[in-house]
Amino acid sequence: MPNKKLIRKNRKLTEQERARHAQIREAAERDYPPQAGRGGKPSPPGIPAQIRAAREAQGLTWYALARKAGVPNQATVRDIERGSDVRLSNLQAVATALGLHLELVQSSR
Repeated sequence: MPNKKLIRKNRKLTEQERARHAQIREAAERDYPPQAGRGGKPSPPGIPAQIRAAREAQGLTWYALARKAGVPNQATVRDIERGSDVRLSNLQAVATALGLHLELVQSSR
């Protein structure tokens, strides 16, 4: 093929194709059930746990949330959910993308 450019075309699945894919997924889960305890570690309590819960409730992946929030990459979202040190601007962007509001409160110390 002399320098022929491929064109990618996306189309919506038909209901028949969607049903077939659902059957394939169900059969795969029956044949190869997920192993217990193989999921990710739980997020630390507080902001990381709330960010993760909101992301999962909206059905977003780390990548999709990073794109929606405009942060550099999915590792930033992962780091937020793991309680790692991240930029406040990235945390604010992720919270806003999830419809959450960050607020500073004075401690009672």
